[in-house]
Amino acid sequence: MLADRPVTLAVIIGAHGVTGEVRLKVFTEDLARYKVLNGGALTLKSARPGGNGTIARFAEVTDRNAAEALRGTELTVPRSALPPLEPGEYYHSDLIGLAAVSTMGEPLGHVVLIEDFGAGDVIEIEREGGQRFMVPMNADAVPEWDGERVVIDGAFVV
Repeated sequence: MLADRPVTLAVIIGAHGVTGEVRLKVFTEDLARYKVLNGGALTLKSARPGGNGTIARFAEVTDRNAAEALRGTELTVPRSALPPLEPGEYYHSDLIGLAAVSTMGEPLGHVVLIEDFGAGDVIEIEREGGQRFMVPMNADAVPEWDGERVVIDGAFVV
C-alpha cells in the first residue's frame, strides 16, 4: 500500500565529532518535523546546517563509534507521514518505478531517477535493454501522471 511504503528522507554519510552526532545528506526541506525515523529505531533530537549537509543528533547514538556504524543508513518515514499534496504536486518517491508510456499508449520503459539541475525536475526513463533518456517534468512533456504511469508527449521521446 502506498501510504505504508517507507520514504527515504536522508542518508547518514558519516560521524561528526566525538559525541555521536552524524552528518546527513538530506532529501527534504524540513527534516526536523520528523522526530521518529526508521520505524522508531531512531529519534531525532536536533538537526542543523553544517558544511556540505546537515548535522544531526539522535537519542540512541551517544558516541563516535555508534555514529560511524550508521554510515550509509537511510532515514525513512512511512509515506503517510508526509504532508498532503496540492493538485499537480508529487513526491519524487511516488514517481520512481512508474511505467512510462507515450501519448499514443506505447510502452517506453519506467522512471528510474529524478534530477533537478536548477530549472526544474527532469525524469529519467529507462527503456527495456537499459537505454535511458531524460524528459522535463512539466505539462508539455508529461501531460499526465497518476499512481500507475507517466504519459510522455512523443515530441520528447528520444
